[in-house]
Amino acid sequence: MKDQTTLQSEAPSFAELFTPKLLTVLREGYGLTQLRADAIAGLTVAIVALPLSMAIAIASGASPAQGASPAQGLYTAIVGGFLVSLLGGSRFQIGGPAGAFIVLVAATVAQHGVEGLILATFLSGLMMAATGFLRLGAFIKFIPYPVTVGFTAGIAVIIFASQVRELFGLTLVNEPGELLEKLPALWEVRASLTPAALGVSCATVAVIFGLRRWRPQWPGMLIAVSLAAAATAVLTLPVQTIGTKFGGIPSSLPAPHLPILSPEAVFAVLPAAVSFTLLGAIESLLSAVVADSMTGRRHRSNCELVAQGVANIGSSLFGGFCVTGTIARTATNVRAGAHGPVAGMLHAAFLLLFMLVAAPLASYIPLAALAGVLAVVAWNMIEKPAIAILVRSGWGEATVLGATFSLTIFRDLTEAIVVGFALGSVLFIHRMSRTTGVATGSAFVGRDEADTAHPRQEYHEDTAQAPDVVIYWITGALFFGATASISSVLDRIQDSHRALIVDFSSVPLLDSTGANMIEGLAHSARKRGVALWLTGTSRDILRVFATHGLHPPLVHYAATVDEALAQVR
Repeated sequence: MKDQTTLQSEAPSFAELFTPKLLTVLREGYGLTQLRADAIAGLTVAIVALPLSMAIAIASGASPAQGASPAQGLYTAIVGGFLVSLLGGSRFQIGGPAGAFIVLVAATVAQHGVEGLILATFLSGLMMAATGFLRLGAFIKFIPYPVTVGFTAGIAVIIFASQVRELFGLTLVNEPGELLEKLPALWEVRASLTPAALGVSCATVAVIFGLRRWRPQWPGMLIAVSLAAAATAVLTLPVQTIGTKFGGIPSSLPAPHLPILSPEAVFAVLPAAVSFTLLGAIESLLSAVVADSMTGRRHRSNCELVAQGVANIGSSLFGGFCVTGTIARTATNVRAGAHGPVAGMLHAAFLLLFMLVAAPLASYIPLAALAGVLAVVAWNMIEKPAIAILVRSGWGEATVLGATFSLTIFRDLTEAIVVGFALGSVLFIHRMSRTTGVATGSAFVGRDEADTAHPRQEYHEDTAQAPDVVIYWITGALFFGATASISSVLDRIQDSHRALIVDFSSVPLLDSTGANMIEGLAHSARKRGVALWLTGTSRDILRVFATHGLHPPLVHYAATVDEALAQVR
């Protein structure tokens, strides 16, 4: 076992934890070949991100009445995406607006307006950077898998429900935010269905899925949206477009400015900022893990969180909203042959170029087409194979999955994550407690093995057994979840016992509850005149025992059970 000094010397330094992967890639050597690969990958991702960023902005509550526009999604992708790749701890992470945030962003805009959203994004950036600097990235990855699958599926359902109005071209002035209120309201206005809008949305979905099957390398979303825009302009279809609703999008980035930082405003949006931080950290690290699994690389989680925090701050300064790592665009980046973070930086630069050059053309994009894009995104977000596996895995995983999914749809995303995490933790504790056991027996003086296996000892009938010495072998983690069942066995001390030996050689973990139980056992044994021996204790377990005052003569220590038996005899 390595001593503490060695372990401390192997701990990564601050520079190793927070050096951006861009510097690592440049130190390895970077030339024209690598730049060409990154440029192709960056252009590919930008083509995917262009319609998606505007669609997410619209679905997140952007409306002219609130001073918002689809361009906010582009600001988020350009500024946030550039900073994530510049400072991040992953070689291939692509940052930008994500579908998972649609629900939270729309609720924040409805309650606090666009300025409140920008302030919440700014505060979230500060929190996320602090989370990275405090090295809490590893803990965020402890979110149980059924929780992530459940809330992702729940978000997908809400995203699709939010696009029903545009998909069918319905006329609904005040659309409720809650799903149970939204569906009846949409049903009430079913007579206002616009056949042209329904046709555009269905055609968009069909083109995307068709190209994915027959030409998977082609940018299906961009092609589908472009064809929809061309058909709308040429055929003068009676559908709502970005131009008719928003008046188009700007052809340049706005000047950076700080959001309003009054104490009242900060306290008002603080809950939203915490939700943004929690979801953004989870999404970003999940996306980085996906990139690692595809490439065999390893990201720096705390460095990635700091970069995500800076990206959110930068996005808010330019009027954007929440930035996070995007799994689909990151995977596209890897498949397109990216070499490193330069691809993500170029993706942001290409988006800026598209906005500068092609902003007027965006006015012709029908909202039904963007709704079709988001319908495809929602379908892709539901991890169908994962859900099937979790349901088959047992009642525990199915319960956590179902609770998280239901709370996401009908209550609140943050509440769903907290409750899902709590249920997952209880399930883990229950299962861990069942793996912890205790076996008991009397001591034997010698072994009856073959002559060649062990030297024969002289046999004495009066010492063949030591019934006044009881041995307990504990296996598994001795923690608060298993203490009750173990304690009920260990407490069977009789006055006729001379010694009690408890072996910890198969105990990998001991918490304060388990140590407190052993302390109570020691005092009980001392009152009865029974000597308590603790054997096989590791250095960590000894440290916990020492903290709880388990020192001689209250207890005795030995390396092995045999050594303790020799001392007792």
